[in-house]
Amino acid sequence: MKLPRKIETIYIASDHAGFRLKSFIIKEYLSKKKCNFVDLGTNSDKSVDYPKFAKTLCKNINKSSMGILICGSGIGVSISANRHKHIRASLCHNAQTAKMTRKHNDSNVICLKGRPFVKKNIFAMLNAYFKTEFDKGRHLRRISQI
Repeated sequence: MKLPRKIETIYIASDHAGFRLKSFIIKEYLSKKKCNFVDLGTNSDKSVDYPKFAKTLCKNINKSSMGILICGSGIGVSISANRHKHIRASLCHNAQTAKMTRKHNDSNVICLKGRPFVKKNIFAMLNAYFKTEFDKGRHLRRISQI
C-alpha cells in the first residue's frame, strides 16, 4: 500500500482489550499490504495498563511515521496519546471520521476501540486514514494553535 507524505513506518500498540483487534489488523491488513510496521505490544490478553503502550508508541512517532492505538473504548489511548507533544491522536469509528481527521487535523495516530471486537469496516477505515492527505490551508492555521 502506498502511504501518503513519505510515511516509512506504522507503529501499532494496544492494551489487553485491544489485543485481538491489533492481531487481526497486523495479520489481515498491515502484513497483506506489505506495510513496514512495528508491533509495540501488548502480546496477550493479560491485563495491562494502556497509558504505558500509548507512551511507547508516541515516543516513536516522527514525521515519517504514523500510529495505530487500540484499547477497549479507544478513549483511554486517545487521551493518553494527546498528552504528548506533536501527537494528534483521533478516535475514529468509521471511514468518514478517519478521512476527516487526516484531511482537517493532520492526525498522526488513529485510535480504535477493541471492544466489542468488530471486523466490519476496519479495512475501509484504515484505508481512508492512511491514504488521505492533509488539506493544509486554514486547517494548518488551526492546528498550529493547539
